[in-house]
Amino acid sequence: MVKFFKYLLATFAGGIVAALVLLVLLIGMFSAMAALGDKETKISENTILLLDLNGPVVDRVIDDPLADAFSSITGDPSPEGLNRLLKNIEKAKRDENISGIVLESGMMMAGYATIEEIRNALIDFKTSGKFIYSFAPIYTQKAYYLASVADKVYLNPSGMLELKGMYAERTFFKKALEKIGVEVQVFKHGKFKSAVEPFLLEEMSEPSKLQTKVYLNSMWDHVKAGIAEARGLTPEKVSELADGMPMFNSDELLIESGLIDGLKYKDEVINELKKLVGVDEGDDLEAVKSSKYAKVYVSNGKGFIREKIAVIYAEGDIDGTSSDGIKSDKLSKTIRKARRDSSIKAIVFRVNSPGGSALGSEIIWREVELAQKVKPVIVSMGNYAASGGYYISCAADKIVANPTTLTGSIGIFGMIPNAEGLTKKLGVSFDGVKTNEFADMPSITRPFRKEERELLQAYIVKGYDTFIGRCADGRETTKEAIDEIGQGRVWSGVNAIDINLVDEIGGLNKAIELAKEAAELDEYRMVELPKAIDPIEQFMKELSGEARMFVGKSLMGEEYKYIQTLENLKNGYQIQARIPYNLEIK
Repeated sequence: MVKFFKYLLATFAGGIVAALVLLVLLIGMFSAMAALGDKETKISENTILLLDLNGPVVDRVIDDPLADAFSSITGDPSPEGLNRLLKNIEKAKRDENISGIVLESGMMMAGYATIEEIRNALIDFKTSGKFIYSFAPIYTQKAYYLASVADKVYLNPSGMLELKGMYAERTFFKKALEKIGVEVQVFKHGKFKSAVEPFLLEEMSEPSKLQTKVYLNSMWDHVKAGIAEARGLTPEKVSELADGMPMFNSDELLIESGLIDGLKYKDEVINELKKLVGVDEGDDLEAVKSSKYAKVYVSNGKGFIREKIAVIYAEGDIDGTSSDGIKSDKLSKTIRKARRDSSIKAIVFRVNSPGGSALGSEIIWREVELAQKVKPVIVSMGNYAASGGYYISCAADKIVANPTTLTGSIGIFGMIPNAEGLTKKLGVSFDGVKTNEFADMPSITRPFRKEERELLQAYIVKGYDTFIGRCADGRETTKEAIDEIGQGRVWSGVNAIDINLVDEIGGLNKAIELAKEAAELDEYRMVELPKAIDPIEQFMKELSGEARMFVGKSLMGEEYKYIQTLENLKNGYQIQARIPYNLEIK
């Protein structure tokens, strides 16, 4: 027994020493990497900008060397930011040391609207006369849509290319909830407000199928046209090729059809690039990744400029979870500060949100409305700007959306579970005493009474009336006109132009140009808000989030996304303004 405690004490002491040593090493590593992160990067002539997009692309990423270190530990690719990509592509266009761009983006994880913005930036880059090459072992359909603008599209001889059309899928929980004795009590307004359907039905309703069919075909028509124009085909030919499922056809078909330029191994592509930039075969090809190129300084010929355009980012669920998404109190404070800052002459409000809390949306809307009264506010919509995402956008001077943006979904709903069946199965009962008629409302251990249902439904209808009123004021129309295209219906960016929900088609760069014109600025500099947090703080935040996700995915696999949906529902406000849960467009 004495030996046991001796070994236990030794093990415990050794653990403490090891932890302290590890802590010192981590602090040293963080300090060194943070210091390196501030240093300017130098590149030589005939350098290629390498855009490795085989990972998630978010609206905004902050230059942080710690993120790369964390990704190397987990084995996951570092997130790339649309903000950094657009800046780097524009900078590379005028950088004499950059000869061209190479895309490695076969497994891209981004929405079609995000891809559209990168794609348009690459098309603009080509006007410089510099080349764009794309190479990948496998191209997903989204990745191929981006790669199609390249001068040369190469595929590994044993690789695959996905082109099959679009498919939207929803996940339904009704049967699973019934098995455990949980009923979801729903209050909504709008026949197209299908976010509640996964908890009530086993399949999509007819109105839900109708709206999905309309916007899905709109998005596919745009993608087909883009591929066709880039590859010298017709949209009809692209659709015909998609019907033939080229990924399971012969390699010769890919070349003969014009989808790709050749089948090559990576070393063969590198040798071709060496010849293109005039590098000897025995020498190394100079390339710089996007994260490092962000630290390369290329003069734009301008000195210090006081006037600013602020880009304010709103990405994720509105007041959805405790760690991620849009926090209405923080975002409204950011907008308020930008309104009061005299050096900020215009605001570009970048919205990439499926919605969320109706109350949070109202709080943010108020600050957008106040800002719009004193300076130009232009909204740039990302992959989603629907329901609550549209709510916070509608007060802007102008709204810019991508053709494949999902927007609209003007409507609200409320969901409160009734776990009476579950508690009975567990043998648990409840009893209590109340002083007033509705003192025990809401309760999740019994169904709602008739009077309670009437109260909640009236509250939902009132909230919807407020929502369409905000939209009517912002779009300078009537409540009746908004209600006709509202009712929770989702629209694509192209559709939204025709019904006056959106003003122009374009991305973030287009919105910035409109803000410049509205503020009558000859010169300006950009500021991104909210301000970046400290790299160490960001690292610890990502560490905790990644740890939760790692454990969840390890236990649940791909089904972990369903747990995330339920978590958002549990943590969010009961009254929601958001698009359908788990809407996947493939």
